[in-house]
Amino acid sequence: MLLREIKNIYHIELDALYPKEEVDSFFYLTIGHFLGFERFVLALEPDLMVTKQEEQPLFEVLSQLRKEKPIQYILGTAQFMDMDFVVNEDVLIPRPETEELVRWIIDEHTDQNMAFNILDIGTGSGCIAISLAKAFKNAKIFALDISNKALETAKLNARNNKVEIECIQSDIFTKKSLEEKFDIIVSNPPYVRMLEKKLMKSNVIDNEPGIALFVSDDDPLVFYRRITDFAKSNLNKGGSLYFEINQYLGEETKALLENGFSNIELRKDIFGNDRMVKGKIE
Repeated sequence: MLLREIKNIYHIELDALYPKEEVDSFFYLTIGHFLGFERFVLALEPDLMVTKQEEQPLFEVLSQLRKEKPIQYILGTAQFMDMDFVVNEDVLIPRPETEELVRWIIDEHTDQNMAFNILDIGTGSGCIAISLAKAFKNAKIFALDISNKALETAKLNARNNKVEIECIQSDIFTKKSLEEKFDIIVSNPPYVRMLEKKLMKSNVIDNEPGIALFVSDDDPLVFYRRITDFAKSNLNKGGSLYFEINQYLGEETKALLENGFSNIELRKDIFGNDRMVKGKIE
């Protein structure tokens, strides 16, 4: 079959579910993953043929996309900070907004040879911890998560990206301290209120781990409050706490840091939404 015919079938089957540009992206990610083709292949070879054997996985992916399963889970991989990360239903798919949080940390610590300690709370796939390990060659990076399955994925991603992180299986609500003190604590904890769930796409709700996404409407800052308290006693003097946050609760999250932290800053993401906050321990 002609490869461009398969692309047309993708649009016929999926355009009612996704924007056309996203369908294009699905198609090119799939042929890149399974056939090693670059995105511009059809521009160079519009009559390129694929064999029955080559087209089979392309149609298997199409079948999963029709069920609104995220392409990252179908292919088992996602891009973050120009690296490939294994992802599965035990971890969230890394988001561009989280890249902005990582870049903020890197930009604020220009001496990347410093031997400091960094803790990522709720590490999931390990994307934050591993990205910081890549940036700060002499830092000791610790990645904490309640889920052993998530930590196994983080360990695999660390090996694949050739960095070392120390994984800690623990519940932040029961963990009072660790053996180390830290210069940076960072977290992208659950922050989506149940009232916001109806605004989310079904491919997220039905596939990504709810434990990493949702909090109750009654106490949506429960993780932020706990992690802030933990940071107060586990950061070195002058150390910094960074959060990714719910865009609707920026001022409320910032207020949590006003007791014990200084130089508090609330930042917007590229879409103009309140998305990150940081404070320095006094």
